[in-house]
Amino acid sequence: MNKRIVVFGSFVVDLTARTPRLPTPGETVLGKSFAMGPGGKGSNQAVAAHRAGGDVTLVTKVGRDVFGTVAMDFYHKEGMDTAYILEDPDGESGCALITVDETTAQNEIVVVSGACGRITPQDVERVRPLIQSAGVLLVQLEVNFDALFAVIRIAREAGVPVVLNPAPAAKLPPEIMRMVTIMTPNETEAEFLTGVRITGPEDACRAAEILMEQDVEQVVITLGAMGAFAMNRERWELLAPLEVEAVDTTGAGDAFNGGFVTALAEGADLFTALRYGNVTGALSVTRCGTAPAMPGRAEIEALYKKVYG
Repeated sequence: MNKRIVVFGSFVVDLTARTPRLPTPGETVLGKSFAMGPGGKGSNQAVAAHRAGGDVTLVTKVGRDVFGTVAMDFYHKEGMDTAYILEDPDGESGCALITVDETTAQNEIVVVSGACGRITPQDVERVRPLIQSAGVLLVQLEVNFDALFAVIRIAREAGVPVVLNPAPAAKLPPEIMRMVTIMTPNETEAEFLTGVRITGPEDACRAAEILMEQDVEQVVITLGAMGAFAMNRERWELLAPLEVEAVDTTGAGDAFNGGFVTALAEGADLFTALRYGNVTGALSVTRCGTAPAMPGRAEIEALYKKVYG
């Protein structure tokens, strides 16, 4: 079983500078290198799922500009479905300004949504049949909320499970929270949504309980150096982080989500999918970039077997 994954989200071009350290406010730091490439949470997660072996269709919106060409060229090279890459003839594509600390691999990011922040009701109607036929819908918060909420409603009315990665963090209406099948924040986003600072498994449990009290069915929290956590109505589990040599943590959460939904679409339960996401995220930080750093199916399977048997 390999159900179709529909990813509804953002495309932006990543403009990435690598520096000896991250600048403080008002400070200029000389960079070591610069790279431009495809990014955006929706696009990154779709690429991660595609490379992990998922049957993926991405819905996003780009401008009729050079950055839009970057998107289409990349998707064609990857062999991805581009039938639902929408175009804004009058607006610009989105971009992300990324600074990566070469010493720690940590990053700072500013995202300008551009065209994918202007998805119209007409665009939503065009993709309605696609959403209704999905096996799982994966969404984030880098597109305009009116379109996002409409797509979530379409999915739930059709009985399609909704996986929401609430990034960038934002408060959501109770009506939308009730429609979320699985929420996948990182520890910072979980704290924003619940007020619980996560320093260990007990905190993760409390944060997940608060989200589930808002009728989210299941919760996954990526915890960086603390690992990855999942909870449903029956139990919870905390996975230890995998020991890899991190080069660039940008996009690690996107890799996790792509691997996670791929496993779900193939019939895995929450905790098996957690492991698949954990492996996918760990592999992605061992190389530079976002979408180009997403691992392939063979290396995911190899590390999964090595770590989890």
